[in-house]
Amino acid sequence: MDIKLREIKLDDIEMIRNWRNSPDVSKYMYTDTIISKENQTSWYEKVVKDKSCKYWIISYDNKSIGLASITGIDKALQSCYWAFYLGDSSIRGAGIGSKVEYNVIEYVFNELNLNKLRCEVFVVNDNVIKMHEKFGFRREAFYREHCIKGNQKLDVVGLALLKNEWEKTNEFFRKKIYS
Repeated sequence: MDIKLREIKLDDIEMIRNWRNSPDVSKYMYTDTIISKENQTSWYEKVVKDKSCKYWIISYDNKSIGLASITGIDKALQSCYWAFYLGDSSIRGAGIGSKVEYNVIEYVFNELNLNKLRCEVFVVNDNVIKMHEKFGFRREAFYREHCIKGNQKLDVVGLALLKNEWEKTNEFFRKKIYS
């Protein structure tokens, strides 16, 4: 069975809040403040109106397992940021992240027709950095002490992929991931 990305709905926000509040997810986010129901509802009301972002529920075998997003969609710069997380830790390492990455890249370059897809990853999250680089993302920035969580100052790597780079390799990845 393949993954599916569907737009988030109001019915999803409690599930998303539970994922986001879990230590397995929040340790890779810029903030780890516990999100209240009110905060989550307010967030949802903002993002459904915001044309510079898009959020999807990731489902696998008809089960909701995580969230993917593109934010900062800028038509003038022809770029945006993307991120994802898997709220269901039991399926990590099963190739789901690669399928999500492939689908988001295809959406950004073929549906939105943007030129550059960017992301930011904590330096300590080496597996995700390697996954992005496998897809052709290049390191473009190094943000020193970019995030402070607790008493820990965390460095962040900024990565990006250009549309013309993706066009040279997307068929290879489609076959590799979906065969």
